[in-house]
Amino acid sequence: MIDSNSDVQPVGVLVVTHGEFGAALLDAAQMILGPQQGIRSVSVQVARGVDEIIAELKAAVSKLEAGTGVLVLTDLFGGTPTTLSLSLRKLGNIEVVAGVNLPMLLKVLQSRTSNLAELTAQAKTAGLQGIVVPGEMLRKKA
Repeated sequence: MIDSNSDVQPVGVLVVTHGEFGAALLDAAQMILGPQQGIRSVSVQVARGVDEIIAELKAAVSKLEAGTGVLVLTDLFGGTPTTLSLSLRKLGNIEVVAGVNLPMLLKVLQSRTSNLAELTAQAKTAGLQGIVVPGEMLRKKA
């Protein structure tokens, strides 16, 4: 959890996904880490128009930006959430990482006092390290 007494503002975190996946990820992360500040999710639904979604994304970035940037985590490279999120990069200090998973999100939430570039690299590493096939590990031990 971010130290609320620290002078360092944490990087904002925006999770943008198809459906309610992002909201569920944030709920799971907060179940593990406790309540978090400076996080939001935006759901991309087929019933919503692109302009409406972009307006919500811009509003979320505006609320999350505290001078240290915003890291946008999306579910699928090439999907609508990622494509729309990439359009936000022109707004300022924003980076997008596609392929969000719970290990990635937990690492990001625990490391948000890092600068945005460092946090982006940590997100990628944690996401990749979080992909494990337990059966392979068990077979190696046998």
